[in-house]
Amino acid sequence: MGNGGLRTADLVILIVYLIAVLLFGLYFSKKEMEGKEFFKGDGTIPWYVTSVSIFATMLSPISFMTLAGNSYAGSWLLWFAQLGLIIAIPLSVKFFLPIYARMDIDTAYDYLERRFNSKGLRGVSAILFIVYQVGRMSIIMYLPSAALATLTGIDVNVLIILMGVVAIIYSYTGGIKSVLWTDFVQGAVLIVGVIISMFLLMRNIDGGFGSVAEQLANGKFLAKGESIFDPNILKSSVFLLIVGSGLNILSSYASSQDIVQRFTTTQSTKKLNKMLITNGVLSLGIATVFYLIGTGLYVYYRLQNPSDPGNAIPQDQIFVYFIAYQMPVGLTGLVLAAIYAAAQSTLSTGLNSVATSWTLDIQDAISKKHRTDAQNTRLARWISLGVGIFSIIISIVLAHSDIKSAYEWFNGFMGLVLGVLGGTFILGMVSKKANKQGAYAALLASGLVMIFVKYGVPAEAVSIWVYSIISISVSLVVGYIVSLITNKNELAPENTTIYDISKIKEDMSWARRK
Repeated sequence: MGNGGLRTADLVILIVYLIAVLLFGLYFSKKEMEGKEFFKGDGTIPWYVTSVSIFATMLSPISFMTLAGNSYAGSWLLWFAQLGLIIAIPLSVKFFLPIYARMDIDTAYDYLERRFNSKGLRGVSAILFIVYQVGRMSIIMYLPSAALATLTGIDVNVLIILMGVVAIIYSYTGGIKSVLWTDFVQGAVLIVGVIISMFLLMRNIDGGFGSVAEQLANGKFLAKGESIFDPNILKSSVFLLIVGSGLNILSSYASSQDIVQRFTTTQSTKKLNKMLITNGVLSLGIATVFYLIGTGLYVYYRLQNPSDPGNAIPQDQIFVYFIAYQMPVGLTGLVLAAIYAAAQSTLSTGLNSVATSWTLDIQDAISKKHRTDAQNTRLARWISLGVGIFSIIISIVLAHSDIKSAYEWFNGFMGLVLGVLGGTFILGMVSKKANKQGAYAALLASGLVMIFVKYGVPAEAVSIWVYSIISISVSLVVGYIVSLITNKNELAPENTTIYDISKIKEDMSWARRK
């Protein structure tokens, strides 16, 4: 089966796939969309399409390549981070989604402006998100392109540019509707590709799944020294991973425009709840498949084929190596297309969300001039193009530098930025007395604390999974104290805090009956 490398048929499948994705994205952009339709859709996008889109956006090639790499090189400890979904989804369904649906927000940061009566806070938060998103997009273009370059001999710069250009074209032309429907197709390709890979790998292993289960029972699930709970909560443990990741994901759901933008496509809380729950089931299920693949690769290469050159491959590239060298002709192309799918869905979403956030959040803060829907749409397209080109350049720079484990690096980065943003959102939602001064103080204090933790404290002393716990705690404490000191009997506007949830639900059920 494994006659080595990427064959012509596989390259043809990969190229045909890229062309098909481009045409599919352009098909959904054939109707001229302007203004709110460009940013929020036209109300015709089914909830399950949006749900798969959230899944495809969050499950980038960072996950595709490195989740399997983590369990190949070590244990399943990082799998427990996926269980953070069981904290994030119920809290989002109960608290965030009803507020966002009732307020009918345009962007995530629209919530901050209306809650704290501050255009400046909206603009600053949007800038933080854009910095985070450009970093994320750059890594997402670099990772699969670097792996594919190793296997094919094609120049990594060419692969990065190809991936970036295809995503730029359909996110530039069609707005959120084009992005969501294309994400749906990419998510389906991704799921099929991963499941096929798992079954083929198990078929290649002597003893199949039984051999993998044996390793899991003997230290590959949790290794010696990896604890369920560590009294020092700054050190990694199963408990810390679940809680820290849960708050990370919660911060994404509350404050990351690429996710919140999906919530703005409907005001139906029923559809929003279905969206998030389906996304949770898909994310946990596919992550588990990745971890099984990683342990399977360990059994196949390290135990059963110790002389195979694959044993010298870096952990983040071992899955792609198996795809290229052990899968039948044609299927290799399909699964590599799935990796490209993971990258492009995240990339196109990133471009669209950055363009939306710049146009509706930042431009409004720096310019007093009224803009028409057509002008907003044109600006968003130019931003999407500019940010896409800039991300390609950063990605090429990354491809020529050294990042040990992109997944861990990215999670540290995400905890740094989204934890800081998420803390300000949570402050606004849980405290009626929180005000503009408190929100600014929360953002500044948690930002400074997190920069110190990340760059001033030895990496081995503080787990990256505690970042979001620290930043949200600092935001709540500092934000609340400053609000109490500066509050002049102001109270939060209606329908902006968790104390309004029961009234929001009553209003919405009355509106439905009407």
